[in-house]
Amino acid sequence: MPISEQGYRHWPGTLVERRRPWAPITRLGVKLAFKRKYFKFVLGLSLLPALIFSVGVYISEKIEDFKFMIRGRSQFLTVDPAYFKAYFTSDFLLFMMVMIMVLAGAGLIADDLKHNSLQLYFARPLRKRDYLLGKMGVLSFFLLLQTLLPGLLFFLLKLIFSGSLKFFAQYPGIPLAVVVDSLVLTVFFGLYTLFISSLGRNRRFVSIMLFLVYIFSDIFFGVFFGIFRRPVFCLLSIKANLQQVGSALFGVSGPYDVPWIYSALILAALAGAAAFVLLRKIRGVEVIR
Repeated sequence: MPISEQGYRHWPGTLVERRRPWAPITRLGVKLAFKRKYFKFVLGLSLLPALIFSVGVYISEKIEDFKFMIRGRSQFLTVDPAYFKAYFTSDFLLFMMVMIMVLAGAGLIADDLKHNSLQLYFARPLRKRDYLLGKMGVLSFFLLLQTLLPGLLFFLLKLIFSGSLKFFAQYPGIPLAVVVDSLVLTVFFGLYTLFISSLGRNRRFVSIMLFLVYIFSDIFFGVFFGIFRRPVFCLLSIKANLQQVGSALFGVSGPYDVPWIYSALILAALAGAAAFVLLRKIRGVEVIR
């Protein structure tokens, strides 16, 4: 009985272009993040400042009812650009954002490198930018949940509790500052996380690096500032640079006597370098159409 050998058979179907080919990657990444141990607890803890600041907005409009609790500290409940700046540049919020990136983002690329999954991704009609957008979408979901959503909520609550548009007329630039600062934090931390995740195949190694780079940048600033007493060394700290830019966006003086534009340039350079490395490092096969 002769054995026939069948060669390549052309597929007669039509390749359908999806408008958002990155969306399934984002959905899967978000679902997997919620399944990680301690993630829900850390996420809830990171949203605690948003709850406290929301209560502060309410108290600021009912100040007479809470005098027995405030005792002369009503200036801390004045809702103005400094109030929003205090939220967006707080040490606790920035630290919790790093912790969320450690839990939700450490393995986004590292796990794919470990299991050689990039070939499977790019064996489909998926471009490099779609892959990176999908991974970035996972991080953006959680980062915007900590920044953009609370910031706009504070503004809306202020309008609702005051019962007028006077606050908007007085500070019309706050919503734009909230959006821009949220995007700055999201883009920087997103690229920062994906860049470090692409450097190794071990999730634990990436998690440690994400944490240590952020912490040690601040330690170096503290060491050099302690020796030379010059605030310019704040440019060594990721946290300090983010605080400087955030303060400038809300029109409030920064914590350090250094032009904020220097911090903005450093953050842009770091983000640009991370994006460049990611585009060069992430490779796969292309689908022949």
